[in-house]
Amino acid sequence: MLTREKIFTALENVSDPEIPVMSVLDLGMITGVEINAANVVVKMIPTYAACPATNFIKNHIEQHLQKEFPDEKILVVVDNSIHWDTNRMSEAGKEKLKSFGIAPPRKHLGEVTNEMLLGAECPHCKSTNTVLRSPFGSTLCRAIQFCKDCNQTFEQFKPVVAE
Repeated sequence: MLTREKIFTALENVSDPEIPVMSVLDLGMITGVEINAANVVVKMIPTYAACPATNFIKNHIEQHLQKEFPDEKILVVVDNSIHWDTNRMSEAGKEKLKSFGIAPPRKHLGEVTNEMLLGAECPHCKSTNTVLRSPFGSTLCRAIQFCKDCNQTFEQFKPVVAE
């Protein structure tokens, strides 16, 4: 019998295309799973409103679940009732970001300021003797930082507040 738990277990293996070490669950992109007589509905939210990978991720989830559960009709929909923010990331996901070489975002209390990009912890040497090189990284969700202790450039996942 198909259960929500089985769906969530399968979703642990659906990775983000830009950060393959993180699953859609690590990122907090899944807002709900409904199983009814007609189909399985998975509700997801993109990490950024203008995220160019939204349709890719939606299709990736659908294809992965269809392969796992071939007898089920899988429907993945974008949940417009909620907005993603970085506080939705799991602690395990933040550790995976660090191991991938990206500084995780800081927790916020509903407001994000430019100061939250200062003093990021270097994922290479753990120093906070870092400077913001650019608020614009390789993707919309990242900034470029530089560590003065190990002389490494690294990216930081920018904190985002749900609107």
